[in-house]
Amino acid sequence: MTRYCAADPATLRIEPLDSLTLIYHRSSGITHVVDSPVPELLAVLGSDALTLDETLAALAEAHDLIDPDAGALAARLDELVEAGLVERC
Repeated sequence: MTRYCAADPATLRIEPLDSLTLIYHRSSGITHVVDSPVPELLAVLGSDALTLDETLAALAEAHDLIDPDAGALAARLDELVEAGLVERC
């Protein structure tokens, strides 16, 4: 079963900027400009290795989600893995 965790905090610099968040990925030298739910996903994942279902449950609890969509979350996590902000652990 696939588990996800946020990238090593030493490789990321996260700066909120109004309604957006800037994430500088030191390893690649790329600055990502992101919006919700990316900061929330990174906060939920932290250094824990969570399955898709565990991540969905944590997000639903933390943000009072009524009808969370596992397919949409899987797509976002895959995008974040490609960007280097989340890792498959």
